Amino acid sequence: MDFLHEVIQLYIERKDWFLELTGAHITLSLTAVLLAGVLGLLLGIWIAECPKVSGPVLTVANICYTIPSISLLGMLIPLLGIGNPTAVVALTLYGIMPMVRNTYAGITGVSSDIVSAAEAMGSTRLQIMLKIKLPLAMGVIIAGVRNMVVMTISVAAIASFIGAGGLGVAIYRGITIYDTAMTFSGSLLIALLAILCDGLLGLVEKKIKKGMHLI
Repeated sequence: MDFLHEVIQLYIERKDWFLELTGAHITLSLTAVLLAGVLGLLLGIWIAECPKVSGPVLTVANICYTIPSISLLGMLIPLLGIGNPTAVVALTLYGIMPMVRNTYAGITGVSSDIVSAAEAMGSTRLQIMLKIKLPLAMGVIIAGVRNMVVMTISVAAIASFIGAGGLGVAIYRGITIYDTAMTFSGSLLIALLAILCDGLLGLVEKKIKKGMHLI
């Protein structure tokens, strides 16, 4: 109870600081999510339409995904320096993998009979992609977005170790001055942010899947 009281007191006394860190964390994560979402979607569509390149692209994406986040940040520092730009690049590289994989799986999972019927009716490849494949694959793609968003919010905490902003600053400062309450406060806000985003995207995913069942 004493520790919980200490955490609550810290939130009250440093309310403005935590609000500023939360805003910076959301901005950092949102930037990476948008970049990874667009790039991952386009890459997923490309490899789904060009099967010959799917293997190499997925292999490279898997390799990037398995590199520890702190190691990836360290490798990018000599190229990009320290601060938010390096953190955004690292988070984008991590976020691309779920998007590529789920976009590819969703599009290739569309029934070939449906595609053949559309082709027989004179639909172009672009029309088939925009009006058939992507809508039918949207449930799987949203699942990838959900995974990417939660992961990005969580990994963004480590960005403070290279001078980037966000709630990781509270965690890093708490560790350096041996303040467990501050470390816990930053970690708790990141967890709550990730849970909130996951819940909202979960509702979107359910709505999309429900709509698909009605088609």
